[in-house]
Amino acid sequence: MILATAIMAAATGAMVTLAAGAAGQCTVTGYDTFDCDVALDGGGLTFVLPDGKTFAFTLTEDGVGTAFLIAADARPGQVPEALREFRAVEGRPGCWARGDDFEFCVLVAQ
Repeated sequence: MILATAIMAAATGAMVTLAAGAAGQCTVTGYDTFDCDVALDGGGLTFVLPDGKTFAFTLTEDGVGTAFLIAADARPGQVPEALREFRAVEGRPGCWARGDDFEFCVLVAQ
């Protein structure tokens, strides 16, 4: 069964410790749906996009989060691209959007 536990854990602020990633499916604006390995860390999650960039999401306050796109060839000191003001998409567990311009969904198998 596929559940939106990764985002639900982040949304509730649940503390999650994960030694390895959880298998899942991800959808991100600009990419088709793809299999992903999701790492959970407290109020956030991280996974690699098909082009090798890393997508990291963290809650900044209740119901609001920020995502970061980290280049595939990032070097120490290189600043990631910050995408701010994500909000949970009503009626779509595991999905977060920044207006109409950027959305992502993360579902992990459980």
